[in-house]
Amino acid sequence: MKVAIVGAGKLGTKVATTLLDGNHAVTLIDTDKEVLQKISSHIDVMTVNANAKETKVLRSIGISNFDFLITTTGSDETNIVIAAFAKKLGCEKVLARVRDPEHMQQIQFIKDLMGIDYIVNPDMGITVEIYKYLAEKYTLSNGIFSSGKISLLEFEVSKYKQLIDLPIHRFSEVLPDMLVVAISRNGKVIIPHGNDVIKEKDFLYVVGEKEPILELSKKVHERGKYTDLQKVMIMGGGKTGFYLARMLSEFGAAVKIIEADKERCYYLSTHLNDVMVLHGDATDLNLLEEENMDGMDAVVTATGFDEDNLLMALTAKMHGVEDVIAKVSRTSYAEIISRMGIDMALNPQDITTSTIIRLVQGNKKVLSSQLIQGQAEIMEVIATPNMKILNTPLKNLHLPDSIIIAAIHRGHEVIIPNGETAIQVDDRVIMLSLLSDISSTEKFLNDSNKLGFF
Repeated sequence: MKVAIVGAGKLGTKVATTLLDGNHAVTLIDTDKEVLQKISSHIDVMTVNANAKETKVLRSIGISNFDFLITTTGSDETNIVIAAFAKKLGCEKVLARVRDPEHMQQIQFIKDLMGIDYIVNPDMGITVEIYKYLAEKYTLSNGIFSSGKISLLEFEVSKYKQLIDLPIHRFSEVLPDMLVVAISRNGKVIIPHGNDVIKEKDFLYVVGEKEPILELSKKVHERGKYTDLQKVMIMGGGKTGFYLARMLSEFGAAVKIIEADKERCYYLSTHLNDVMVLHGDATDLNLLEEENMDGMDAVVTATGFDEDNLLMALTAKMHGVEDVIAKVSRTSYAEIISRMGIDMALNPQDITTSTIIRLVQGNKKVLSSQLIQGQAEIMEVIATPNMKILNTPLKNLHLPDSIIIAAIHRGHEVIIPNGETAIQVDDRVIMLSLLSDISSTEKFLNDSNKLGFF
């Protein structure tokens, strides 16, 4: 597939790298020559140093022969215009990154008027994941992800005490014909291996046949249970803070936003209903104590600085706040986060990249997918005849640590796999992968890669 990406920032570069791992031909367009030179020295991508708003640039690369164009510049207006131009010039599909709330209020009108196929909003994407965690708590409590007879269940280990301190390889002794595909521990989603031990405060994601999963669900938590979320403090009044405050306020929570920029505070106070907006430095402990941070049900740190977000999240946790969520863009902080005791850390780039990749793929490979705590993705794919590793036991596939085969739907049969299980043609394969290593997932799904999934 031929894909053009306009904007060589962090998101554009990550999407380009991931698509290359999926064996797509990628052209990266940007006005910054030095940035393009640096990128081209690391990845095998065609670069064009030009302004894509000029239609002659789009014509010069043969945009009418491209399957997809993705715009990821820092300007919503630029992204919308370039996507519209490319569509008019014959590009098959176009996608624009749009972030401003004003645009989001009329997004369908913009899509229809400009002929844009897809619009993604990183801030809204991360907001939805935070909202699901805080307001619904059990995002998969009723086996929301289902494929035929297969369902996925999330629950806290403390609700099924027989599992505490149990090694993963002995899990089937307690819950036969089920498989732990992910563990949420200290704010980090991990894919477990045989010798890993289940801990008391872990949240487990378990796959099995639908009926046994529903029976287990009745034992571990109430159907459709909601939290008693009442008071939330959001540190940072940017776009993520804005979207989240609006959603939580509509949910019925009392929301406070702390924002350092006075002009931004005015915008927030005039555009949000029933939300308290405070002008101040969220790293100021005196301010946090005055605003009763200790009495909050949840604290979300969503400034534009990872270090501040982590520091404020740690402070909130030390003050006994039950649910603490941090917005963190640097993947290198993942290990630090897991040791800090934060309940959830979300990377907007990972979430947005995953969304874009699935839109580019369409339904050719991935029949359905769903995010898990904004850090992992469970997908259903079909095994085709050109699959490179058909009839090979899973134990011999040397799968990346970031991927696990959760279940196989073969005709009317449901298979919870073990090391001896082999994938066959036309199997519907349920797999879980970490968003932090989405490149490995694309290699895994690559049709032509000799080490890939297909």
